[in-house]
Amino acid sequence: MSRLDLHLHTTHSDGSCTPTEVVGLAHRVGVTAMAITDHDITTGLVEAMTAGEACGIEVIPGVEISSSFGNSEVHILGYFLDWEDIDLNKRLKTLRDSRHRRNPKIVEQLQNLGIDLTYEEVRALAGSDSVGRPHIARALMDKGIVSSAKEAFDRFLADGKPAYVPRDLPAPVEAIHWIKAAGGLAVLAHPTWVRCADRSLAELVRQLKADGLDGVEVYYSTHAARQTREYLSLAQQLGLLVTGGSDFHGLTKPDIEVGIGKGSLHIPTSLLPKMKDLVARG
Repeated sequence: MSRLDLHLHTTHSDGSCTPTEVVGLAHRVGVTAMAITDHDITTGLVEAMTAGEACGIEVIPGVEISSSFGNSEVHILGYFLDWEDIDLNKRLKTLRDSRHRRNPKIVEQLQNLGIDLTYEEVRALAGSDSVGRPHIARALMDKGIVSSAKEAFDRFLADGKPAYVPRDLPAPVEAIHWIKAAGGLAVLAHPTWVRCADRSLAELVRQLKADGLDGVEVYYSTHAARQTREYLSLAQQLGLLVTGGSDFHGLTKPDIEVGIGKGSLHIPTSLLPKMKDLVARG
């Protein structure tokens, strides 16, 4: 059975596997097309594409951009974009810079809680220019402070927890426009994460479509069957593309595997030609 996975992270953002390793894992489970969607960075794409060519896997250039809507983060996935676009990369750098301003403050909060951790340790663990809270979670795991990334977020790093620090993020419409300006498709990631205090998810997605949104990530590792049906119906009603991905990260989400999520994820390969057709139509 050939598989599709359009949401994968590598060591170039907050994943624990290199692009080559992610491609290798994809090859093992029969993935024939995949997208690397690192957070706010595209530097892992060349390595992934080279590895994909070597084993016959199509690697789609992608990115995942965090945006802010009310009190919720809304993540927008970009596909088939020009990852070398100068304006796109300048914009993505502003997001990475905001992380660099935020992360030391998180570490300082942890230090105030009596935890022996430095930002230099976190950056060394990340090994890339895109450092985020999952790297801090891994550092806490390495020190034996927590047993899992989930525990790190639940105890310290999530919104409302003692080490949480808010981050400067663009509005969803900006993230969509960044992706479209680079020739890509813009897709709402894991809609189950979105918290809409004053409107329904359907109303938000309808507004995002008016802003240029192309699709919704319907198939996702942690979506219940009911949620998958709900998001599929919503996408069809609004005439949006349907996509899907595992959101593989490696160590910080150890129960999620490339291509199969928690074991039962199946993303129809028939989704990909529809995405390519929309790209071709501009």
